[in-house]
Amino acid sequence: MKKLSEEEINGHLESLEGWTYSDNAIHTSFEFENFKEAFTLMTRIAFEAEAQQHHPEWSNVYNELEISLSTHDAGGVTEKDFKLAKTIERIVNAD
Repeated sequence: MKKLSEEEINGHLESLEGWTYSDNAIHTSFEFENFKEAFTLMTRIAFEAEAQQHHPEWSNVYNELEISLSTHDAGGVTEKDFKLAKTIERIVNAD
């Protein structure tokens, strides 16, 4: 996978509300009703991430989930990150 330029990354971010680019990764956060809802969505995202063989860096505290995506093998953000970001958005917005 080819590392995207900052211009390409910013172009992709226009279609992803709430995502930002910094520190060589794209980032977002979500707030849920409670821990159970946050963990349920994390589990659903985990299955999709495994299917795509691309795994987020994330942290969860009670009802908050923070996600960062970067393709370490490429040394930055690639199309693979945007594919997973769009999958995450579909999962979160389906509920």
